[in-house]
Amino acid sequence: MKSGSNRGETVENQQGQRGNPDPGETAFFGYRRVPAAQKEKLVTDHFDSIADKYDFMNTLLSAGIHHLWKRQAVQMLGLGPGDRVIDVCAGTGDLAILACKHLGAAGKVVLYDRNRAMMEAGRPKAAKRGLLGKVAYVLGDAERIAARDNSFDAAMVGFGIRNLTHIEKGFEEMHRVLKPGGRLLCLEFSTPVSPWFRRLYDFYSFRVMPFVGEILTGRRQAYTYLPESIRMFPDPPALSSLLERIGFESVQFKRLTNGIAVIHTGLKKAPGT
Repeated sequence: MKSGSNRGETVENQQGQRGNPDPGETAFFGYRRVPAAQKEKLVTDHFDSIADKYDFMNTLLSAGIHHLWKRQAVQMLGLGPGDRVIDVCAGTGDLAILACKHLGAAGKVVLYDRNRAMMEAGRPKAAKRGLLGKVAYVLGDAERIAARDNSFDAAMVGFGIRNLTHIEKGFEEMHRVLKPGGRLLCLEFSTPVSPWFRRLYDFYSFRVMPFVGEILTGRRQAYTYLPESIRMFPDPPALSSLLERIGFESVQFKRLTNGIAVIHTGLKKAPGT
């Protein structure tokens, strides 16, 4: 991946090397255990089916609060002028757009995602804000990022890491491409802390969300997968431990809205620290 290239364009085949998947390996797609290779296709088909309504449904189903979560998360990343940032599983690019506000004239953001439909759905947002000269859209696999070691000042992933077949591999790749001292941000859904709020949230996410999704998009299964995938994702302490095992230091997490969403941050160790 060349610095500054492909801005405003979507470039294909930008992924590193990975061996053939073990034919006996399985992974969870929501609550379903499926062959690992099949999960990749299921996730791709899932986002293909909802890309055109993704932003609208996010805002509707969260009552707009996801915008507040994303702004707070990017603020916590501590970006500065000239930083090079990679937005992994970038989707329609909300985090990337927010990051651009902190990068000055020389900063750049690479939006890295395997789903063309999602990035194409988000491109008009960047164009409307005059940001196409500051971003690069790159199609690729988050488990084998096509970038040199130590090439980004910050890596971020928002509501996407749980869709990977191998979550740990995705974080390992972000660690690899970060410069020493580089910063990680992960914004992801979780479950509420309060028992009574958790019961209310379960009813909303398993009953209301699929119903609304079916009415407005005709795709009930897509909005059934969402809460299932959230429940299968590691809780904040477990995810923090995973990040530390990978090599991140100063790992912290902050719960938002009683734990519906969680911000994780960490640093790639710098020499001499």
